[in-house]
Amino acid sequence: MSDVALLLLLALSNVVNVYGDVEQCGSNPKLDPRPHSVSILEFGAVGDGKTLNTIAFQNAIFYLKSFADKGGAQLYVPPGNWLTGSFNLTSHLTLFLEKGAVIIGSQDPSHWDVIEALPSYGRGKDVPDGRYKSLINGNKLEDVVITGNNGTIDGNGMVWWEWYKSHSLNHSRPHLVEIISSDSVVVSNLTFLNAPAYSIHPVYCRNVHIQNISISAPPESPYTAGIVPDSSDNVCIEDCIVSIGYDAISLKSGWDEYGIAYGRPVEKVHIRRVQLHAFSGSAISFGTEMSGGISNVLIEHVHVWNSNSGIEFRTNIGRGGYIKEIAISNIEMENVYTAISAKGNSGFHPDDKFDPKALPLLNHITLKDIIGTNITVAGSFSGIEESPFTNICLSNITLSINSASSVTWECSNVSGFSDSVFPKPCQELSNPSNSSSSCFYLMSLGGKTAGF
Repeated sequence: MSDVALLLLLALSNVVNVYGDVEQCGSNPKLDPRPHSVSILEFGAVGDGKTLNTIAFQNAIFYLKSFADKGGAQLYVPPGNWLTGSFNLTSHLTLFLEKGAVIIGSQDPSHWDVIEALPSYGRGKDVPDGRYKSLINGNKLEDVVITGNNGTIDGNGMVWWEWYKSHSLNHSRPHLVEIISSDSVVVSNLTFLNAPAYSIHPVYCRNVHIQNISISAPPESPYTAGIVPDSSDNVCIEDCIVSIGYDAISLKSGWDEYGIAYGRPVEKVHIRRVQLHAFSGSAISFGTEMSGGISNVLIEHVHVWNSNSGIEFRTNIGRGGYIKEIAISNIEMENVYTAISAKGNSGFHPDDKFDPKALPLLNHITLKDIIGTNITVAGSFSGIEESPFTNICLSNITLSINSASSVTWECSNVSGFSDSVFPKPCQELSNPSNSSSSCFYLMSLGGKTAGF
């Protein structure tokens, strides 16, 4: 199935409203209507794709803030092309985009506020000095829903990509949606297009449910990412399609000494029934910024197609932190260069203040029930000599290697176990599973250790 067909399949699917407690995927309580609702038209917005509507969005949300203690409110966006700069949400708010409604990000940088770097990063990702605020923002909020009837949020990111490529950025690129330090966040039933950087970025959040969305950016879009749970816990991502330039889903938790000091891991994450295409990056990546730690992650029922990498773990000397207790199963890959990889020399450092003695831990990673066709490299594991990757567990994996492959497995500074894996992994990962029963405990518990 083509990329376009897959995206259309999701866009035409029945919408499912979700809301509330998201400690596990599948609860899906109904979304109760807000007792108060207004249309963006009531605040002078014009949906012609030319009129700037930033003030209209800001005024509407300021008005709706007064209903926070009265059951909350909904901002309704009708069909039309609604050009805007960045704006902030408020607690107990639903932003609802009707079918045919397109929120479009302005390509004028003056319409995007500039804010400080996240404390767990210490600087912007693209350039050190600050970052542009995301198109839709929330900070220290509770009970926020961004949903619709298959409406669209378009970041209009082409100009940002060109500025990145030409090293013309004064500040790091904005994201489409960034919710910070908030509780009970739902993003559902929408299409996200052409993000300048990330499409959806929950950071320092709790209870996040992302469901039934499609995300798309062209292959040439540099370092664009789809969904990026960052230093957040109790995260559910399900029934989504992502086709992106770099990473489709990426778990992060801070950068070197800044992430270590902030100390907020990403944990209790459940990802299921997603279809992912990552042109130059990975369909699912862990890191490279993982200094606060990544643990208790359950990933299942994933289709990966036409990607550089299927599943990738990334870290480096100086990162600190850990990636552990990860359970991945029921993965189908097709036309993927490297199916599974783990790198101990990935990415760069935010500055020269990192501690070279801060060694990351990668331990207890289970990958099970994986099928791949037209794979070039089955696995590439390059650990750190001072802190090898340990307890990498492979079970029931069959990868069809294409004729372009000269080396199917590459291993250094790694140890683990395997059972029913073809082609046969390197010696470091070839110990029989009967000596490693503890290595598969995540799978044997059905992910219950991850809180699901």
